[in-house]
Amino acid sequence: MTANLTTGALLTEATARLQAAGAEMPGLEAELLLAHVLGSRRSRLKSHPEDAVDEAARGKFFEMLGRRVSGEPLAYIVGSRDFWTLRLAVSPAVLVPRPETELLVERALTLRPEPVARVLDLGTGSGAIALSLASERPKWAVTATDISAEALAIARSNAASHSLSHVQFLCGSWFEPVGAQRFNLIVSNPPYIGAAEPELAALELAHEPRLALSPGADALASLRIIVRGAPAHLEHGGWLLLEHGSGQAADVARELVVRGFRHVRSHRDLAGHERMTEAQWG
Repeated sequence: MTANLTTGALLTEATARLQAAGAEMPGLEAELLLAHVLGSRRSRLKSHPEDAVDEAARGKFFEMLGRRVSGEPLAYIVGSRDFWTLRLAVSPAVLVPRPETELLVERALTLRPEPVARVLDLGTGSGAIALSLASERPKWAVTATDISAEALAIARSNAASHSLSHVQFLCGSWFEPVGAQRFNLIVSNPPYIGAAEPELAALELAHEPRLALSPGADALASLRIIVRGAPAHLEHGGWLLLEHGSGQAADVARELVVRGFRHVRSHRDLAGHERMTEAQWG
């Protein structure tokens, strides 16, 4: 452990260790960890590198740093992740919300500009998509389902934290909990990594819930279930929006066309990958 007890010295050491571990933004992650431990702003760490850090805080910081170096997602370590305009609590019971999923939120808001709508989020996890939509459209009636009761507990807590009382959470597999209800929008970020794909073996993904990452040997299994079941739950003119793997756009579009959807379009995320596909029913 460093002999220098200032925030600047701790950040320098942590950045070096994270860089050696392969972190993409080691300096930022070091700042986020130390700011979390100290209950401080990152700007304070930068403007006052000479600030002393007591022994208890140093111990907690290095314990968290060790977890991050071993591959545990930063969001699980600090217990939250920013998504859209919300700070969401997360745990290993849910996927860490990722920036590329914000594309799905953006498209949903664009396709349904009306102030009133019935919206279904399948496999909500932390509630990231459902709560982002609810925060932007306070008159929308949003329903969110998940097969994991533990995930739904986190989503409900996030809803309460942001006073989003117009979101209903239901436990069950895909459309099962909603009966014969119909919606203007159905959105989902389902599991889409095949069990044998190398991506699933990535160190960071090893900490996330396998059920939310992979549907098994067939990477498209969950996407097919949603595509085939969605028409029974969409109003005429309603939209289905699906996140999928960067190489799956053509296959997802084909499934949608075969099922009878129209206006099938894929969209690229900020990295240039075809990340989500939308289609209209009726």
